[in-house]
Amino acid sequence: MSQPSQIQLSDVKEWLNRETAPLLRPLRDKAQNLLREVKVRIDDTTQSSQRIFENSHGEMDKNSPKTYRFARNANKFAQNLTDTMKAVTVPDDSDYEKLQAFCGDLEKTCASLEQLRRGAYPYISPYFIFDRRRLDVSLKRLYDITRELRSFLTTKYTKAKTVDDAYSQVDKLIQTINETKQNQQNTKLTEERERILEKEIAETQQKIAQIAAKAELNQLIKVNQRAEELSENVKHSLRHLQKPFYKLQSLARTSNVAIPLDEMNKLGDYLNDPFSALATDEDGYSTLKSILKRLDATIAQGKLKLKSTRLRKAQDQINSILSKESLVQLQTNCKEALAQRKQLLTSEIITSLQSQLTQLQDQLKGLQKENEFVSSKTKMLENEQGKLRERTEHLGKELEKSIFQLTNKNVKIALAA
Repeated sequence: MSQPSQIQLSDVKEWLNRETAPLLRPLRDKAQNLLREVKVRIDDTTQSSQRIFENSHGEMDKNSPKTYRFARNANKFAQNLTDTMKAVTVPDDSDYEKLQAFCGDLEKTCASLEQLRRGAYPYISPYFIFDRRRLDVSLKRLYDITRELRSFLTTKYTKAKTVDDAYSQVDKLIQTINETKQNQQNTKLTEERERILEKEIAETQQKIAQIAAKAELNQLIKVNQRAEELSENVKHSLRHLQKPFYKLQSLARTSNVAIPLDEMNKLGDYLNDPFSALATDEDGYSTLKSILKRLDATIAQGKLKLKSTRLRKAQDQINSILSKESLVQLQTNCKEALAQRKQLLTSEIITSLQSQLTQLQDQLKGLQKENEFVSSKTKMLENEQGKLRERTEHLGKELEKSIFQLTNKNVKIALAA
């Protein structure tokens, strides 16, 4: 088997035109002849219709009671016929798809004309017999040429469709290749942007690490860690009082238990932020003691009910805090930690470092978010590139098959520019 000839994609249309010219030229000439014949038949039918219109109008002018109604029917029929014919537009070129569409419209027109004829003739007869015979001849010739056009399109002219399809395949292939090139450029741009973002992210992370390594910030971090540990200790020391505190707060809001405003506010602090509440309470946590005494009294009065196990644990914790001063050292530690944190936070150096750190962290989040978007876009473009390559390969093979069907020649389409 001989090696296939290689043809540049940009030259395919010109080559195909040369190869198929001997085949297509007579077919396109035949198509043009048929179109001209169709136009002649349409004009002839229109003239026949116009003659009926003019003769019937003349008969109507006579106003004869015997023929007036028949003439009026003929006049209306001729007008409808002419209007139907005027709607037909014969194409100038012999493009297969246009011819198919035109032939379909023409067939519908012929069906409409026949329907008008069958519907009108019984109400015109026996008058205008010569005009009707002339119209029948014109309509028959129009129907015949329509059938001939349909036969030509469905048999011989399919070769023209194959050529038109091949031209269309060339256009689709060129478009797909252009889309592939554009997609490659877009992929390169996103990959380059991704590299730049990764570099900026690494630099920003390095800057954050350098600021975080400053002694002042290390000290603040240690103080914050210490405060966190103390906060957990305070929560643990008051763990059995959380439920009773909520119930006492609810009773105070419904006026079932009277609590001074300062104690009510402090009660809320102990529920929301036990560490800060204890650290800001007076030495010896007098406000907490007052709240606990009020809580103990409320329980004793039966206004605040708890399950036996929960009640026992709450009373044990109340007793430990009131009688054994179990929170004294913890309060001292909390006050120290809170004071150290406030002192550090008011330092100009810490304030500046924290501002820089916050700014860099926000910048890092923005860079990471953009990098995720760009990375996702890169993957999407890479997937699209694979689909475009597959489509290009498929269209190239289909074009080569079409060319073989038309020319009986094996060709290889060179896709490179």
